[in-house]
Amino acid sequence: MHTEYGSGVDGATLLRGFESHVARIGGIRTRYWVGGAGPPLVLVHGLAGAAYNFTDLAPLLARRRRVLVPDLPGHGGTAPLPGAGGLSGLAAHVVEVAEQVGMAPAAVLGYSLGGPVVLRLAAEHPSSVSAVALVASAGIVSTTRRAKLWLRVTSAVRPARLVAHARDAVARRPNLRVLVFGYWGAEEPRALPPEAVIGFLEAQPEHTDVWSASKALVRDDPREYLHDIACPTLVLWGARDRLTPLEDGFELARGLGASLRTLPAAGHLLVGEYPEECAQALLDFLETISE
Repeated sequence: MHTEYGSGVDGATLLRGFESHVARIGGIRTRYWVGGAGPPLVLVHGLAGAAYNFTDLAPLLARRRRVLVPDLPGHGGTAPLPGAGGLSGLAAHVVEVAEQVGMAPAAVLGYSLGGPVVLRLAAEHPSSVSAVALVASAGIVSTTRRAKLWLRVTSAVRPARLVAHARDAVARRPNLRVLVFGYWGAEEPRALPPEAVIGFLEAQPEHTDVWSASKALVRDDPREYLHDIACPTLVLWGARDRLTPLEDGFELARGLGASLRTLPAAGHLLVGEYPEECAQALLDFLETISE
C-alpha cells in the first residue's frame, strides 16, 4: 500500500535536483528522495543519520543513475517501526520503499549503519539487489564492548542533536567543525564543505527512535551471513577512519570475496569529505559489473 501525503520539489532540501516524497509505506510514514536517470541505485545512511547525509554524493551519482535515498525508520522524517524489527526490519523497509517507487531490483549502497542493513537486505531479499557497495560499514567493531558502551551513551544523550541547533555556525566556522567532527569523523574537519556540515546535522532534531537501531547494530554480526550474499560487492573505506577501522573493511572484503578500495586521506565521513572520489569509485564499480 502506498498512500501519498505529499510530494514535489522541496526547496528546503539539501539534495539538489531531487524530489522529496512523504508516503505511508509498510504501515509507517516514510520520507524519501528520488533523482537522476539511469539504472536504479539506493543509498542507505548511517546511525542517527538521514538522507541529507548524502548531500554532496547523491547528486553526483544521479548524473548517471536513478537514485533513491530514504530516511530509515526512526530517523529523519520516517516514523519508527512498530515492534522490534532489528536490522532485518530496517532492511525489509528499504525493500518496500524501492518496490513502491519501481526501483527494485537495484544496486544498494550502505554507509556506516547502512552497511549491515544492506548486507541483511542482500542476504534476505536477494531478488531485490543487483549489487552491494559497503562504505565505511559498521557491523564488526560495533559488536565490541567499547563500541556497545559508546553507542549506548550517544544514543541516549544524542550530542549531535544539541549541536544541530548551531549547525549554521558550525558550517561557517572551521574551528567549530574541529570540535564537532574532529578525530572520530573527518580527518580534516576544517575542509568539510559547509553543505556537507549542514547535511550531517540537519535532521538531528527530527529523529524519533535511534535507540532501536543502535541496539540492533550491537546484536548483529554480519560475518555470520556473508556467505549468503552472492551479488557483486564493493567495499569502500577511508584509510584514516577511527570509528570503523580499515581492518574491518579488509575482513568484510575477504568474507565477501570483494574488491576493497581505500581513500588514503579520508576518515569515517568520507561521503562528505571526498564525494567526488566516492562517486567515481562507485560508478566505476557499477559500470564494470554491468558490462
